[in-house]
Amino acid sequence: MKIALIGYGKMGKMIEEIALSRGHEIVSIIDIDNQEEFASAAFKSADVAIEFTAPHVAYQNYMKAFAAGVKVVSGSTGWLDEHLDEVKELCTHGGKTLFWGSNFSLGVAIFSAVNKYLARIMNQFPEYNVEMEETHHIHKLDAPSGTAITLAEGLIENLAGKNKWVMGTLQAADGTITGSRQCQANEIAISSVRRDEVPGIHTITYDSAADSITITHDAHNRRGFALGAVLAAEYTANHEGFLTMDDLFKF
Repeated sequence: MKIALIGYGKMGKMIEEIALSRGHEIVSIIDIDNQEEFASAAFKSADVAIEFTAPHVAYQNYMKAFAAGVKVVSGSTGWLDEHLDEVKELCTHGGKTLFWGSNFSLGVAIFSAVNKYLARIMNQFPEYNVEMEETHHIHKLDAPSGTAITLAEGLIENLAGKNKWVMGTLQAADGTITGSRQCQANEIAISSVRRDEVPGIHTITYDSAADSITITHDAHNRRGFALGAVLAAEYTANHEGFLTMDDLFKF
């Protein structure tokens, strides 16, 4: 398979390493300094482009790749509120293909399935209230994380009485804490911590006066995310439309 990379930071380089080890060819690498590469024959020859960039440029990258006739796999967040409906329409009726995931880790896919299943069980026990905390490295710009939002949406789909997530506390890299974990009964608070070089920790807690139930996914490094992105690219090469991890992993 011919792969183009959009974004060549730590994730891009790790994706390149894994893709090559699985026998794929990297035909084009686009970063901030060579945007003209979108119009190149090399980029247009790609079966799939894997995009990991900043939230504010992801949407434009999709449009440039679509214009070149290239399918996209992306883990970028921050564009959903403004452009999700448009992108879904392009993929559903416009002949474009985007595989989007807030997190490509196999472990997170399993964790997400457990999260939804546990939520359905907890509907029987209203004495427990749920909240979430995510921890990431100090370079992460958005809070809460896209993965945390996706997990919260999984809770809202399956947990009676919850229909909205809200920002809880934010602990900055210098230790400063802002915000509050307090929220309305119909809301789920997502608190965020930024420290060190943490790849990603997501914790969901059900708390009652008697006890607490906690499930956690703790990423040891970024390799699991990179492998998942390559697996998604392999899937996308033979599928069309707006694709997600639920298409790749049918738990």
